[in-house]
Amino acid sequence: MNNYDVVIVGAGIMGSAAAYYLSKAGQKVLLLEQYTLEHQKGSSHDISRITRYAYDHPAYVELAKVNFPLWAAFEEAAGETFYTRTGGIDFGRPEEPYLRDLQTTLTQTGIPFETLTPEEATKRFPQFHIPDDMIVIYQADSGVLAATPAVLAHVRLAQQHGATVLAETPVMRIVPTGDGVTVHTPRENYAAARVIVSAGAWTAPLMAELGLPLPLVPTRVQVAYFHTASPADYVPECFPVFIAHVAGTFTEHAPYGLPDLDGSGLKIGIHGGEGVASAGEINYEPDERAVSQIGNFMQAFLPGAKAKLNKARVCVYTMTPDHHFIIDRHPQYPQIVVASPCSGHGFKFGTLIGSILSDLALNGTTEHDISLFSLNRFPVLQS
Repeated sequence: MNNYDVVIVGAGIMGSAAAYYLSKAGQKVLLLEQYTLEHQKGSSHDISRITRYAYDHPAYVELAKVNFPLWAAFEEAAGETFYTRTGGIDFGRPEEPYLRDLQTTLTQTGIPFETLTPEEATKRFPQFHIPDDMIVIYQADSGVLAATPAVLAHVRLAQQHGATVLAETPVMRIVPTGDGVTVHTPRENYAAARVIVSAGAWTAPLMAELGLPLPLVPTRVQVAYFHTASPADYVPECFPVFIAHVAGTFTEHAPYGLPDLDGSGLKIGIHGGEGVASAGEINYEPDERAVSQIGNFMQAFLPGAKAKLNKARVCVYTMTPDHHFIIDRHPQYPQIVVASPCSGHGFKFGTLIGSILSDLALNGTTEHDISLFSLNRFPVLQS
């Protein structure tokens, strides 16, 4: 049996980042991925993701203050650029609770922002048509992260530091053995002092066998890319990332958007969708109804785009009941670290969470405040 210091289950952004930081720290690391490294079945891959300080909860803003510089350091280590600054807007009616909390949180945490009238916003960003009864919150540091390139760069640098990476190697079960673990795969078993489970929608069944019934719901959400009448108006230099707090108007959940990154097309998604009982039940065929809803939203708020659908795909969220992350150690087996950081908004923190997972595996604690993400907040898991 091969022995490692740490085995990591899942090579999405969190697992690949953890592999990088652990191998950089001199640990003998094995990173296991059940599919190919560039598969499209999970939550980490595709062209782009939003990054931002603009959160309504101070815990995320404080993490973002560390996260932005850490991405810059990782870019230097990788010799690549992943973050493109675009600025970002949140818009909706003034009584929208998220927008009120967003303004309060940004003020309290010292993040500069502007509150714009629709007229002011459309002068700055003429691509948008925003109704007069709405407000617009602008934060200049929001931007885009190149998703798949960032994942692959973490994997590449982990390998350069000595990590072993095995794709197409599903984990069947994890067995605690004294202070360590044995990780079972179809081909071979691996012994380790620690294991990190960051398997996205496939996390729950692995942890259930370890007596930890995580309240995670795999959710299929719709993303679409569009050709526009004037592509130059939708590139990062002049088009911001956005979140439209108008759920229930044209779409069942809040629409969001990102500029055309390297010819990908204007990206519009819906922040929510249909939950299923298990990852095996996810239907990856595009939802024509959701794509049509996105088109209706664009006609109302981005009328000049005159958008034509380029491609549509299904992305997977793994949702907790309160939409906050899970980052913790198993209460009975502290050698097992579990991370389900997404709920549809985790990619931006990927390199920082990888560092935090490294801390938890090596030291059992981290300097960062992750109390919001503790397992003990769920009644079903309280002892």
